[in-house]
Amino acid sequence: MLDNYLPILIFIIVAVLVGAGAMLLGVVLGPRRPYAEKDSPYECGFAAFESARMKFDVRYYLVAILFILFDLEIAFLFPWAIVLGDLGVYGLWEMFIFLAILVVGFVYEWKRGALEWE
Repeated sequence: MLDNYLPILIFIIVAVLVGAGAMLLGVVLGPRRPYAEKDSPYECGFAAFESARMKFDVRYYLVAILFILFDLEIAFLFPWAIVLGDLGVYGLWEMFIFLAILVVGFVYEWKRGALEWE
């Protein structure tokens, strides 16, 4: 049974070696020309004026969650499109219901102003 996992183990070892080798090659052969401006922390071209630990507005996280939600809609559409011929009309109506629920949610969030940024 362990023989089935040998190719996976070899693949992981080769992947780690290639990744580590590329990083090592960059460190060894890469140019070393440090200067103060290059080594300083960079934040949009000007000096940092606040702490990096500042709190973000909740709306930022809300927009991120909404993006993930509606992006996953597309992830469900691809497999459905592939097997649509096997599902028939029933599968078509099921996807319409799924999309209708998502559209209702999207319109609700839009009307509530969750997608507005001040």
